[in-house]
Amino acid sequence: MNKAQLVEMASGKAGLSKKDTESVLAALSEVIISQVAAGEKVAIPGFGAFGSRVRPARTGVNPATKAVLDIPEATVVKFVPASVFKDAVNTK
Repeated sequence: MNKAQLVEMASGKAGLSKKDTESVLAALSEVIISQVAAGEKVAIPGFGAFGSRVRPARTGVNPATKAVLDIPEATVVKFVPASVFKDAVNTK
């Protein structure tokens, strides 16, 4: 699913225009990104929680050359799905 398809489906479910839905989606994305970048956790009940964590520095190996690499510490985005979301995905 791409952005246009997401906007179309969400606008139909919410009863909003596509333009309004696209504005809400853009604002939501902007808020989540800015808050997670600031070190805050953003939880959406029934969907999941966005946050960040520090991945410590480590050593790795280039599989092509077998050279040892130092991989620096990095802050990465973490998403933890809500149990409702996990259950919906795991339903057979």
